[in-house]
Amino acid sequence: MELLQQAIDVFFHLDSHLNSWAGMLGPWLYLVLFLIIFCETGLVVMPFLPGDSLLFAVGALASVDDSPLHLPVLSILLFGAAVAGDAVNYAVGARVGPRVFSHNDSRLLNQEHVIRTQRFYEKYGGKTIVLARFIPIIRTFAPFVAGIGTMAYPRFALFNVAGGAAWVLSFLLGGYFFGNVPVVKQNFQYVIVAIILISIMPPVLEYLRARRESGAAAAEKGVG
Repeated sequence: MELLQQAIDVFFHLDSHLNSWAGMLGPWLYLVLFLIIFCETGLVVMPFLPGDSLLFAVGALASVDDSPLHLPVLSILLFGAAVAGDAVNYAVGARVGPRVFSHNDSRLLNQEHVIRTQRFYEKYGGKTIVLARFIPIIRTFAPFVAGIGTMAYPRFALFNVAGGAAWVLSFLLGGYFFGNVPVVKQNFQYVIVAIILISIMPPVLEYLRARRESGAAAAEKGVG
């Protein structure tokens, strides 16, 4: 319970915790950030890491005059982490995905998340790799599902690079230019929550639409 409370505190006060970590770690914070972004995108068992909000908060920290972090270095490093993470996730999906997913009692994967990502993939095709970057959980499972499927790696790599650049730069630059605006800085925890809510809205709406269509189909079948 105490660990959960600490995690929630870090989530809602990410800006102040990053400032504290920057003071303690200095340039080593680059490595920590690289590992977090890599793990969220590269390890299918870690979809809970705060990628969007972390990038925004890190961008805000980089805009401070005495910050140990610099935007150009962050952009290159975290872009590399995002691309490398998806590439590893694709490789894992291609190698072990079908075997692991065939076990209904698998404790390593949340099969509901995989199925949801497969539906997203069926709707948007290869663009899923780009679009999923902006949707928590689906962004972790999208490259894994692409590896399980038949997408050729060169095509996947193209979407991977484009999506990684768009995701990292949009949130980093958003934090850099707006993270220290007084109204944002004073309400940073609400901004973080808003980022998460906006990010998860597309799959929620898609889920509700699918349920509505499923209910309508069942009703028609019952009438028939």
